[in-house]
Amino acid sequence: MAQILSYVPEPITVSALKASCAGCSMHQLCLPMGLDDADITRLDKIIGKRRRLAKDERLYQMGEPFRNLYAIRFGHFKTYQVNAAGEQQITGFQMAGELLGMDAISGDRHQCDAVALEDSEVCEIPFSRLEELFSEVPTLLRHFHRIMSQEITREQNVMLLLGNMRAEQRFAVFLINLSARYAARGYSPNSFQLRMSREDIGNYLGLTIESVSRLLSRFKKQGWIAVDKREVTLLNGPHLKAMAAGTEVCSPMN
Repeated sequence: MAQILSYVPEPITVSALKASCAGCSMHQLCLPMGLDDADITRLDKIIGKRRRLAKDERLYQMGEPFRNLYAIRFGHFKTYQVNAAGEQQITGFQMAGELLGMDAISGDRHQCDAVALEDSEVCEIPFSRLEELFSEVPTLLRHFHRIMSQEITREQNVMLLLGNMRAEQRFAVFLINLSARYAARGYSPNSFQLRMSREDIGNYLGLTIESVSRLLSRFKKQGWIAVDKREVTLLNGPHLKAMAAGTEVCSPMN
């Protein structure tokens, strides 16, 4: 069976309520390279408790005061905004080793909702204490700036995705992006589960759920992917990468 990103939570104990950065499986993704043991210990001291969320449980919502950043220890989340008409627009899907809550840094209030796509766990990081640590550990501050830059780039890419790309290219970009992120976490880049629903994928990509279903069927028929319920296997990664880059043009869907 293909290796996929999954985690079965251990029973909650007193010792599990406090996170340990050094012992976390996401250590290499969440923390910058070059932090010595003393710096990691300093960071450990400001990390709040681990917080577990059930599937569909909200981590925070739009308009809430900003207090913490959240490092995803395991699980998947989606973030979305709600417009004046009450319609949701998904702004991203996040997975283990990524930070949630940076949207609130400038205005001191969250600009979106964050909801768990499955049973998940986060480490709470009080931002006021993190700011104090930046002056003591410059490497950590540079790492944080890099993460913020990546977030800005991601948002720009989403705008490009929704504005200029055909449906086939959008979907190829989506699959290749997931592949790269799973690979960075030590999981198979070619076989993984879609933790989000087809409706959520369509919302994020600016497509209808019917279009997403047609794209899955079409990519499968062309031999580019295999689909088994929510598990997707990339059978022709080079072609999908070429489609995502715009160097391989796919004929429009009927």
